Order: sequence, then C-alpha cells, then structure tokens
Amino acid sequence: MLLPIPQRIVCLTEETTEWLYLLGESHRIVGISGYTVRPKEARHEKPRVSAFTSAKIDKILALKPDCVFGFSDLQADIAAALIRHGVQVTVFNQRSLDEIFSMLYQVAAMVGQAAQGLQRIEAIQKQLQAITSQTKAYTKRPKVYFEEWDEPPISAIRWVSELIQVAGGDDCFPELAMQSMGKDRIIADPLEIVRRSPDIIIGSWCGKKFRPEKVAARAGWSEVSAVKNSQIFEIKSADILQPGPASLTDGVNQLHRIVDNWVNVHG
Repeated sequence: MLLPIPQRIVCLTEETTEWLYLLGESHRIVGISGYTVRPKEARHEKPRVSAFTSAKIDKILALKPDCVFGFSDLQADIAAALIRHGVQVTVFNQRSLDEIFSMLYQVAAMVGQAAQGLQRIEAIQKQLQAITSQTKAYTKRPKVYFEEWDEPPISAIRWVSELIQVAGGDDCFPELAMQSMGKDRIIADPLEIVRRSPDIIIGSWCGKKFRPEKVAARAGWSEVSAVKNSQIFEIKSADILQPGPASLTDGVNQLHRIVDNWVNVHG
C-alpha cells in the first residue's frame, strides 16, 4: 500500500528544514523561513515565505502546500490563517530534549522515513551520552550563565539548560529554564546574575550580534568570575537556539568545548 506522504511542505522554522535535508527529503520542501541558515543550500534552493511571527500567506497558498510545519504558540496566528484556507498545519512546541527528539521522529514518520529518523536520533543520543560519560569525571563543574537576550536579560530555555548539563556545566538559572515563554525567563534584577557569579557566560542574542565587551563592562560585573577570567563566549543562535538537529550536534559540541577548556584550567 502506498503511504499518503506529503509532497509539498512549507517549513516556517529552520529545524524542520534542516531535518528534512538530513533525511534526504529536501525535494518535498517548497517554502522556508527567511531566517533559515542551515543548511546553507536551502536559502539558494527554496523560496522564503515567512519570518518568525509573520508570513506571506498569499505566497504560501500559491505554493499549494499539502503540509506546513510550524513551531510554538508564537506562530499560532499564521497557523490559524492557513487552517482557515484549508491547509494542513502541524505546529510543534518542543522545549526539552525529549520533546525535540519526539518532533524529529514525528516529522521523519510523516515523510515515510521513520526507520532512518530513528537511526539518526539514536546516533545523536549516543553522542550526547558519550559527552555525559566524559563530563562525569569532572571534579568541578562551572556555573554557566546563558543569555538569550540582553535588554532585559533572558536566561536559557529548557533544552539549552539541559545541554549545558550534558556539556558538564550547571545552569545558573535552572528554575527559569522550566518556563517556556521568554517573558517568563526575564531576570528582573540583573544584579542577581552577579550574585550567582557564573564561571562562564555564553551569549546567543537571537537576531543581534553578541558583544562580550558590553557584557564585561556592565555596572557591578567586574568581580564576576567569568568576567575576571575572560570566560565570555558567543554561540550563534542558529546553532543553539534551534530546537532541532543544530542544537543537538554543533550547539552542544561548542558548549562542551567551552566547558572542557574551563575544567582543564580550573577543575
């Protein structure tokens, strides 16, 4: 029996685009997000039809998609507009590592690649387990402050917090990581970051260039361990704030290198 597999897919965010490329199913994609940078060829091969909270509905409809993949409540209005036009829309809302893996499997199954998807997921999970096994030997773990935005400061979302743990560090604000909305991860008193004195600061300002020198120059931050020891780094948002293949591979590998270098000096 032939499976009713979607033939014309629009991806409103990057992670499903990258995943379909990895699965060898890029020919099904007919439209992508304008923020897509992974894989590089997607920007040259596929029309850009959306931002993050807005989309060119008429342009999407003209592509005659039989499936649209979206992400989070922030795309609810786009999804509603397309649904009213009779388009099938699947919006994922993954916030944790387990939820990311669930999304990856569901997308793979929808395009008839369940077996390959499962193999790739298991390979990624083995890589994460290998990192975890290595970091168990650390006698000292650094406190890590991950900043998604600077004004106001917003701390790490759940999957990033979990990847910090995998990489051998401890998130400075684990209680905020459980909040799915960025507005609920705002650190009301920026001096609370100083009081928690992170050993490492990692910035990933989505849509804006991270400026380590601006972080180091913040009032009251001169005695923060990460500032005194020049442990302020950037990880590009496309590598760590994408709830899909990027964060599980390049993102966590960058986190691990930063933490491992710190441990080699201070551990």
